[in-house]
Amino acid sequence: MKRLLSLVCLLLLPCLAQAQMPAECTQAVVGITEGWNSSQAQVSLVEKNAKGQWVRVLGPFPARLGRNGTVWGLGLHANPRGATLKKEGDGRSPAGIFAIGGLWTTTKTPVKHDRALPEVKVGPNDLWVSDPKTPQYYNRWVRLDHPAATAWELREQMKQTDYPHSIKLLICHNTAGTPGRPVVNGGSSIFFHIWRNEGAAATAGCTTLLEQNLRTLVARLQVSRHPVYILLPKEEYTRLRPQWRLP
Repeated sequence: MKRLLSLVCLLLLPCLAQAQMPAECTQAVVGITEGWNSSQAQVSLVEKNAKGQWVRVLGPFPARLGRNGTVWGLGLHANPRGATLKKEGDGRSPAGIFAIGGLWTTTKTPVKHDRALPEVKVGPNDLWVSDPKTPQYYNRWVRLDHPAATAWELREQMKQTDYPHSIKLLICHNTAGTPGRPVVNGGSSIFFHIWRNEGAAATAGCTTLLEQNLRTLVARLQVSRHPVYILLPKEEYTRLRPQWRLP
């Protein structure tokens, strides 16, 4: 197996040492839910203007989340002591503050994006590993030196022909760039991608949007602004806003 250098969150490493909203971040995707068990969110993009004020520039867009709602994830924030954390297969989207990584695409229609944001054209050699039994690869992009062939490789292979997965923007939950050591079995493969069944279907933990809304969001992101994703229930967002310096 040949593993190429992962693009996971490499562009946002200056933000990764902090436990709350990084001071250098001037662009944020904000997802708000009605409660921990809700699989629906409203997603907006906010930016700091020349006066240092946060203003909404896109959205709110309807989004679908994990089928069981949200749970605290592993990102740039400090989780409450004793909090339940995301686990592999729990059907929940990670809540908190997360760096945003690169693009992984199979779409034939080009995705407009900041050229400083890397894009991987996904092919039969590309895996995203969600198997906790392989901690050396867990929650990482792996490119083989051959098309996936074994049962394990095929199980971990990134989707090739599934429309909702044709545009994927990485949410850096529990990645190699997370402060501290990533947790094996702590949840993997968390992306923004296109929603399924016109938004009628929840996800396994990703945040999904209408294709045009996702494209519009991606096109606006600028790596130089150190964008982050904030996903929280409305009550938690209100409570933590002063402490975490949220928009």
